Amino acid sequence: MTESPIIGFDEIILVTGANGFIGVRVVKTLLDNGFRRIRCFVRPSGDLTRLQEMLRSAGPAAQGVEIVEGNLLLPPDCGKAVAGVSVILHLAAGMEKSFAACFMNSVLTTRNLLDAVVSAGTLKRFVNVSSFAVYSLWNVPRGGTVDENTLVETSPQERFDPYGYAKLKQDELLQSYHQRFGVPYVILRPGVVFGPGKKQLTGRIGIDTFGVFLHMGGSNRIPFTYVDNCADAIVRAGVVPGIEGNIFNIVDDDLPTSRSFLRVHKRHGGWFPSIPVPFPAAYLLSAVWERYSAWSEGQLPPRFNRRRALAEWGGHRYSNEKLKQLVGWRPRVSFDDAVRRYSQTLAA
Repeated sequence: MTESPIIGFDEIILVTGANGFIGVRVVKTLLDNGFRRIRCFVRPSGDLTRLQEMLRSAGPAAQGVEIVEGNLLLPPDCGKAVAGVSVILHLAAGMEKSFAACFMNSVLTTRNLLDAVVSAGTLKRFVNVSSFAVYSLWNVPRGGTVDENTLVETSPQERFDPYGYAKLKQDELLQSYHQRFGVPYVILRPGVVFGPGKKQLTGRIGIDTFGVFLHMGGSNRIPFTYVDNCADAIVRAGVVPGIEGNIFNIVDDDLPTSRSFLRVHKRHGGWFPSIPVPFPAAYLLSAVWERYSAWSEGQLPPRFNRRRALAEWGGHRYSNEKLKQLVGWRPRVSFDDAVRRYSQTLAA
């Protein structure tokens, strides 16, 4: 990292969700870039195996890392988490299937954390790790480009995506705290994060149902970002000067088609039957499902719907130019190398 960071290497950086798939890589990336005072906030019930293994492998560089257990739904725990902190990299989020649970574990937790930030008065930047799931592609033509100017979803209930809804409200909450209290922020929206340790295929490629994989993605480009590249973007967004108030998408270069990635996954992770479903058929099936759900008054949840079909299988393109230009980010791991590393773990 060549830019002069907004904080010194001895200032405290808080990473929430530090034991997660991305969080462990973020902590490692911070250490690799010379930051030594890192506070890892984790749930008491969280699995710390990967985080502790990484810290052991880091040796003396990890001596200044502290692991703090707590619950962001509890204001005292939030106060303990942010005490003396200069930068927050907020990765913790609700992954549940209900709107209420996702809202509670993404939005209410973030509100508590922001309240603690305002009280502490030491923060220089709050980085919220959001998601591509907040974008609405309802009015984006097939083959159109998704960038930071793409409109966000205005009908999250119709799309029936609790995670995307919670992330959307989380972003809005952070922006409101900036307006009300001057909280400095950056919002990041990763695409599909993949890498060793995450074997499940994204729904943008297809859906496993009744023992058969319905391949919806076809020749679409999937907005992948390799986990190490994503972690590097998060760290840079936390410390690069002059980017307050910006939103950045995180996607890698040379994105593969759904078909080519599925082929690699089958070759190295084990073959399974799949049926290709062209987009017109996927869209029609989603419309039928959506209408039946409305007719049945929700007895069948509208898991498949036209908004989801367009957002996940609509054949769009994805831009990372803003992240490159303003943050100085470039994928550290080429996509060929990323796929090779991922494939090795599939075969293990």
